[in-house]
Amino acid sequence: MAMSCKDGNKHGIDNGKYVRYTPEQVEALERLYHECPKPSSIRRQQLIRECPILSNIEPKQIKVWFQNRRCREKQRKESSRLQAVNRKLTAMNKLLMEENDRLQKQVSQLVYENGYFRQHTQSTTLGAKDTNCEPVVTSGQHNLTSQHPPPRDASPAGLLSIAEETLTEFLSKATGTAVEWVQMPGMKPGPDSIGIVAISHGCPGVAARACGLVGLEPTRVAEILKDQPSWFRDCRAVDVLNVLPTANGGTIELLYMQLYAPTTLAPARDFWLLRYTSVLEDGSLVICERSLKNTQNGPTMPPVQHFVRAEMLPSGYLIRPCEGGGSIIHIVDHMDLEPWSVPEVLRPLYESSTVLAQKMTMAALRQLRQIAHEVSQSNVTGWGRRPAALRALGQRLTRGFNEALNGFNDEGWSVMGNDGMDDVTILVNSSPDKLMGLNISFANGFSSISNAVLCARASMLLQNVPPAILLRFLREHRSEWADNNIDAFSAAAVKVGPWSLPGSRVGSFANQVILPLAHTIEHEELLEVIKLEGVGHTPEDAMIPREMFLLQLCSGMDENAIGTCAELIFAPIDASFADDAPLLPSGFRIIPLDSGKETSSPNRTLDLASALEIGPTGNRAPNDTVNSGCTRSVMTIAFEFAFESHMQEHVASMARQYVRSIISSVQRVALALSPSHLSSHGGLRSPLGTPEAQTLARWICNSYRCYLGVELLKSGNEGGGELVLKTLWHHSDAIMCCSLKPMQALPVFTFANQAGLDMLETTLVALQDITLEKIFDDHGKKTLCSEFPQIMQQGFSCLQGGICLSSMGRPVSYERAVAWKVLNEEENAHCVCFMFVNWSFV
Repeated sequence: MAMSCKDGNKHGIDNGKYVRYTPEQVEALERLYHECPKPSSIRRQQLIRECPILSNIEPKQIKVWFQNRRCREKQRKESSRLQAVNRKLTAMNKLLMEENDRLQKQVSQLVYENGYFRQHTQSTTLGAKDTNCEPVVTSGQHNLTSQHPPPRDASPAGLLSIAEETLTEFLSKATGTAVEWVQMPGMKPGPDSIGIVAISHGCPGVAARACGLVGLEPTRVAEILKDQPSWFRDCRAVDVLNVLPTANGGTIELLYMQLYAPTTLAPARDFWLLRYTSVLEDGSLVICERSLKNTQNGPTMPPVQHFVRAEMLPSGYLIRPCEGGGSIIHIVDHMDLEPWSVPEVLRPLYESSTVLAQKMTMAALRQLRQIAHEVSQSNVTGWGRRPAALRALGQRLTRGFNEALNGFNDEGWSVMGNDGMDDVTILVNSSPDKLMGLNISFANGFSSISNAVLCARASMLLQNVPPAILLRFLREHRSEWADNNIDAFSAAAVKVGPWSLPGSRVGSFANQVILPLAHTIEHEELLEVIKLEGVGHTPEDAMIPREMFLLQLCSGMDENAIGTCAELIFAPIDASFADDAPLLPSGFRIIPLDSGKETSSPNRTLDLASALEIGPTGNRAPNDTVNSGCTRSVMTIAFEFAFESHMQEHVASMARQYVRSIISSVQRVALALSPSHLSSHGGLRSPLGTPEAQTLARWICNSYRCYLGVELLKSGNEGGGELVLKTLWHHSDAIMCCSLKPMQALPVFTFANQAGLDMLETTLVALQDITLEKIFDDHGKKTLCSEFPQIMQQGFSCLQGGICLSSMGRPVSYERAVAWKVLNEEENAHCVCFMFVNWSFV
């Protein structure tokens, strides 16, 4: 902190370049640094006036001190980051070496098996059969348990015998060759990956294995993993029925676990488990589990109504302390989910190790990584909430949606009679526990008098619809499927008193603004607030708020993640919602039934609304195709409504009609996404766009060359109109055309290429409702007003970079913009074209 002074002055100032600061001076400077690391010259002079001990130091020297201090801080942060990366690489290298050793053992085992089967085949051919010879390995898995296990009972000694056997089998799967593991498709191990993930090949049931690094201590890791309902979204409850200590310092727990059914077409699952926690000789912490069955002569759990008893084969967690802090964790999940109990079309969900890896194994690693990230980055995020509180809100949304989807009797749900059609199921819940917290008091003295909750749910099978793309469409284009009446009713149920009547047309919510709240570090899940804006239709609606807020959770929007379930779950909230605010979740769950990946463009949802109205080809690009292979998914819809009990029939009728309208909308979207419009060569049957669009593209390019003297497209203007439009459509910069509407001072958009639609986050149809005035900030509006006459007179203008807003309200930065007048064949002004160069979301 101190520099040598030429004359040794203890106050540290002379005419030289170097200054030695006293501890008091350093303390004062450090205090200001923590308040403002980069003070202005005025603030530095103010500091000298406020601190007499700094009065004999020149402002220039103080400026140098702050520069050096910022440099040291940056160096320290970079050094810490590099040390953390080095520790992570060292631990990852250790993991990879262990994985290599395991694979070598597996190769040796396979070589041994190959030799054994060759010998056995030769012996069979020669007729020399050995009836006492039994294979050591069957279907890639060691026969670890004898065919006649020793008798067990419910005594501590009998349970300890089962626990020790479970530990041995689990370790043989986690670090040995008991199961033949293959790398999960799409997962590439590396320093920034979630971990090394593998799925089983040729073993009974479904199994997944993962190993990775987490920045938490082993005991904290064990605490999190044992709390399965907090990270395994399908887990309804884990009840610990008995705890037995063991002589070696471990514990044996008897558990009863229930899992939600992911769709209305299948029953829920439950497990009767033994969990064994112990510490190995090398200090590693082990938590292993297995199902208890009658054949083991242990304690039993009777069957539970509406649940199918599934089996957990030896599974668990191996947690080892990592040098430099953190833990190395091995996870094994191995289950038999009884696929016979579900319709044949759904059996892939219960027979896929990939699905188990996505839903359970990787979810555990993600939860650990997310909590470790929150601990290291403990700060306040959206709406003044800490990450843990936002994560809890997301879990409440998922849990509430699962409760409505399953409709268990012990939670108060009962099925209501249908209206002659069984496509939509109506459930009603009037239990006090469900309604607790829903009767909100309001400032006007009234209180909500809803005393029941209704849920309308349905499931449908979708063919050739990529779940990720369908989910993005539902998220970004709510007006295409939502009913304004239902939005208004939901707003009234949350925000107003007893004068609101279900089904009355109290308002219309047309505009949607997405306000991000939080996301997981892998970005596979987003929590956001949706602001819906609208107006009332009658004078008596003046008391109804014209804004509605939805808390929304999105997951599964990555097309490249194999076997991922896509979810969009939301609930109406008050603008000042509390962490414990009542939530009535509704939404969509789309579960792929096939493991194949779709290869459609991520930007395709931006064109869906246009495709639904313009036609099946709409404004798709020629290379925007879907894999011709059949891909199936099951979509489940559930919507909840709070209501007064005497309005039950009316609300049920409204809910049925609403869900059926959503099903119809989804079918239209599915048709737009279906590859049935593709030719046998994989291309669209008709060329991109219309002749009018091709003509406009040619005018845009010709006018750009005329006014700026250069070509807009690299390939020039050669080729037919279709080629020009295709090249313009895929131009990297955002290009959009504007025309003047009567009685308006600013232009409105009439056309945009794909980058332009992405930048504005809109579609070709909705594009025509957006004006430049809406997307520019105040500075941009002033610049535009001053430059627009020049564009019309001179023919072009170059605008400086700045900030504009998308239709979703997100800020977009651009390096510069070019505007030019577009001339038609008669050289009359047809429109004005804007090109935003190097744009990006802020």
